Amino acid sequence: MKGLMKIKGKILIVDDELDVVMLLKDYFEINGYQVLTAHNGKAALAEISHQPELIILDINMPDMDGYEVCMKIRERIACPIIFLSARVEDRDKIKGFSVGGDDYVMKPFSMEELGARVQAHLRREKRRSKEFQVLFAGDLAIDYVSKEITCSDEVLSFTKKEFEIIELLSTHKGQVFDKERIYEKLWGWDCEGDSAVIGEHIRRIRNKLLAVSAEPYIETVWGMGYKWIK
Repeated sequence: MKGLMKIKGKILIVDDELDVVMLLKDYFEINGYQVLTAHNGKAALAEISHQPELIILDINMPDMDGYEVCMKIRERIACPIIFLSARVEDRDKIKGFSVGGDDYVMKPFSMEELGARVQAHLRREKRRSKEFQVLFAGDLAIDYVSKEITCSDEVLSFTKKEFEIIELLSTHKGQVFDKERIYEKLWGWDCEGDSAVIGEHIRRIRNKLLAVSAEPYIETVWGMGYKWIK
């Protein structure tokens, strides 16, 4: 019975093309998802209060493009964001990942491929949430379920990718990860971006940590990569 179908997840679809929104809405609802929709950036930000578990976000929208919307979303929630775009060059991907995106799907797209990517991202998020753990590292407390980091009871603000880098390094204390391996683990092996973006993420993480604590947490192993040392 349709009424008894288990909800697979709550997703937000953001695109200024009404036909695209309705096509995606119908597809995902038929496949068991709860679907929220928005046709511009302002409406998308209003829908964030409903706590979507994943966002499908068009880049080329008037007034406020997908990159700007993504940055504003990242100030509030950390769910996966899949960009839709008619053009996907390396510089576009690097920009998208740097503002907090997780994946790219190029228009025109296969509904089955997009559906598989949505399912994979949600499955990964749920798998992580089951690994309940709070790590106390020096002045920091890292809650891997709520994806919250505090220092002396002060909540610190990290983007989704910044938190994922901290999560990867801190759960493998002492293990060295080079930029390519971090990029592969967090962005996916089939992504065609540039692992150089990892260095910029590490710089931002360190600046945020140094603002609240003098303790070193991430060490650069020259010529090799980075490791968590606390």
